[in-house]
Amino acid sequence: MNELPPTFTIVVDTAAAPAWIDARDEFCRWLAAGDKLHGTRRLRRYHLERLERHTPGIGPWDVTESDLVSFLGQTGWSTETRRSYLTTCRTFYAWAAAVGRCPENPAAALASIRARRGIPRPTPEAVLRQSLEQATPRVRLMVSLAAYEGLRRGEISRVRGADVLQAYDGTYELIVAGKGGVMRSVPLVDEIADRILMHGEGWTFPGQIEGHLSPEYVGKLVSRALPGDWTAHTLRHRFATATYAVERDIRAVQDLLGHADVRTTQIYTAVPSGAKRRAVLGAAA
Repeated sequence: MNELPPTFTIVVDTAAAPAWIDARDEFCRWLAAGDKLHGTRRLRRYHLERLERHTPGIGPWDVTESDLVSFLGQTGWSTETRRSYLTTCRTFYAWAAAVGRCPENPAAALASIRARRGIPRPTPEAVLRQSLEQATPRVRLMVSLAAYEGLRRGEISRVRGADVLQAYDGTYELIVAGKGGVMRSVPLVDEIADRILMHGEGWTFPGQIEGHLSPEYVGKLVSRALPGDWTAHTLRHRFATATYAVERDIRAVQDLLGHADVRTTQIYTAVPSGAKRRAVLGAAA
């Protein structure tokens, strides 16, 4: 191992870590005052913890644009992950500059990252059936909520019996708080409604994050229950594809998934292969 020259000194700013802690706490209080959801605040805090580790010995108000470019330019991140970190950096430093914590906003000139249009990747029915047969009752309900109700992992983690409502005709629906706190109602399969109500009016999946399991843990449990590299997210793709095949109504699917933009719904929704084949045959006729 190469040794450092005798005259080389490493200077560490011991005040950097406490400064980061204070900055994250203050920023998250500001987010809470803006009615940002707990999950959003946790995500932003985690991103800032990663930024701190990427800039050792540097306080939050001494981070430069070059530091942020280095941080956001790391390899191995998906486009959506990089966009999420960019949002955190922009929001954090715009707030810091506005309240006078740093003299200028080092994130102001960061390049925007355009979302890349993906392709739907619905979990195959055989994989879903195998998972439901082998999973524990708790995880089976999680898988069902993703595959048959289209819920995100964070929405699954926050399911409560109190949010199950019964209509005049006896059918059930679930009130879901989605991204950004946007509320929607999702019709419930009777069996799923019964399994939720068996747990009473409280959290269906109790845990230590404000009384319920964390979205990350729910995602891990669902992924472990699915053979291969299928996830809770691909179960949502399965739901979108299956519901679109029934009515061919993309707006209905958008509302069920809680998407703000129908273009996002299109990414989740695979066009039935039979419809595409009939279209090709029709063109060749």
